[in-house]
Amino acid sequence: MSSHDDNGTRGSPWSGRARRRPDLEDLVRLSQGQVRRMLSRGSGRRVIVLASLGLAALGAWTAYYTVPSDSVAVVQRFGKYLKDVPPGLHFKLPLGIDTATVVPVKRQLKQEFGFATARATDPYQASRDGKRETQMVTGDLNAALVEWVIQYRITDPGKFLFDVREPQETLRDLSESVMREVVGDRTVDEVITIGRQEIETEALAKMQALSNKYEMGISIDQVQLKNINPPEQVQASFNEVNQAQQEKEKLINEARRDYNKVIPLAEGEKDQRIREADGYRLKRINEAEGDVARFNALLAEYIKAPEVTRRRIYIETLTDVMPGIRTKVIVDEQMRSILPLLDIDSRKGAKP
Repeated sequence: MSSHDDNGTRGSPWSGRARRRPDLEDLVRLSQGQVRRMLSRGSGRRVIVLASLGLAALGAWTAYYTVPSDSVAVVQRFGKYLKDVPPGLHFKLPLGIDTATVVPVKRQLKQEFGFATARATDPYQASRDGKRETQMVTGDLNAALVEWVIQYRITDPGKFLFDVREPQETLRDLSESVMREVVGDRTVDEVITIGRQEIETEALAKMQALSNKYEMGISIDQVQLKNINPPEQVQASFNEVNQAQQEKEKLINEARRDYNKVIPLAEGEKDQRIREADGYRLKRINEAEGDVARFNALLAEYIKAPEVTRRRIYIETLTDVMPGIRTKVIVDEQMRSILPLLDIDSRKGAKP
């Protein structure tokens, strides 16, 4: 019975608690003993073969690499620059003799200041200390919280990797320094309202000039201001000022609209009156000149033949006058009385 209990205790999964756990020295002794037994049995050659195969597999594993389509690889041999490799599958000397650093030269990268995009993979993209980066002093000694983002590309992988230590960190410091300088040259009203585009343009030019001076191998494509706000302590006052400025701009725009509506209309009416007066003046001048020319021609004919001209004038006058007379009576010079021949009452209602 006791024998059965002893055997059962040895087979229990909890029986290990009664044993002493092996320490590190025991494991080392055990390993050394196994190695000695393998070598004593003539398996040393087998170990050498296995080690050689493992080393060959490791070399094959580290001898090839792939460059993405938007990148190039900078190859170094024992730390010295060797060459640039285009996208695709390539091979190099294994076991750390050659190292290949992939640089995304066709991808547009960005850095954010004062805020951070969620799940960003680039550690230099997100802001390190957003609150400190955004605190700036304007030219009129006011405070402003400025958030911005820059977009850039790597144009020279060699300069980017070797000429400047921590180029992305240097770019962040450079961008912050330039933005503080540009903002410090303007008033807080310009920074918050009307000066945003001018600030972006000037900051882009200065950042690119400094990156070229430091030979960073970077081309800055865009500088974009995001949120520009005053500090929280004076936020309400600035909102009131902005409201007043917007109301002022609104009234000015309405006045300009009315001005542009009334003034052109008055100018058009003035031009129309002037053109009508000029037309009437030319008409009267032409008519007067025509009357003068006609009278002179008539006078010349009258001097040549007075009777003929007088009769012609008489006939032309009758030609002009007669069509306007409603009732016409032709009287012979030899007739003494015409009353018996006229029916005046019957002609009163007659139409011409």
